[in-house]
Amino acid sequence: MLKIGLTGGIGAGKSEVSRLFAAHGAVIVDSDVIAREVVAPGTDGLAAVVAEFGPQVLREDGALDRPALGAIVFADRARLQALNAIVHPLVRARSAELEAAAAPDAVVVHDVPLLVENGLAPLFDLVVVVDAADEVRVDRLVRLRGMAEEEARARMAAQASRADRLAAADLVIDNSGPLEVLATRIDEVWAELTARAVS
Repeated sequence: MLKIGLTGGIGAGKSEVSRLFAAHGAVIVDSDVIAREVVAPGTDGLAAVVAEFGPQVLREDGALDRPALGAIVFADRARLQALNAIVHPLVRARSAELEAAAAPDAVVVHDVPLLVENGLAPLFDLVVVVDAADEVRVDRLVRLRGMAEEEARARMAAQASRADRLAAADLVIDNSGPLEVLATRIDEVWAELTARAVS
């Protein structure tokens, strides 16, 4: 098994790379998806969040009210740490379950947005960074996600710098160009990864 840590700054195209890897047969472990699953209605995770933050973080249908929770935790670092102390161990446990279920020769791609920020590179056999120039990323965030340019730049500034991400990379996938160029690059990278997985 080959454990890949996949990361990239907002707007770099990490989700598209993840999708292309999945199409090649990678086992995708998406920490954002799992983070939503572990606090779904009826889970111990949601019960723990409500015990910590109170019933005002629930919607009328019993699901987590993410904007209400966000308003609390993003204004107070200690509250954010309390939330992370609940969610991160649950995400790690679920990620480990998914990895354990993979075939011995599988390429397991952990899609981790904050891999560099949280110092997680040592957990993986290889770190793959999806990279694009800052101006390309701003353009995508404005054009494709409808963000104001100031918001796009603020979101980018809140993440690790491009230089820090590239310094953590074992492999870099340049995604500054069109999708067909990216698809060709993924074909090349996939061949390299599968060769490493079986060796």
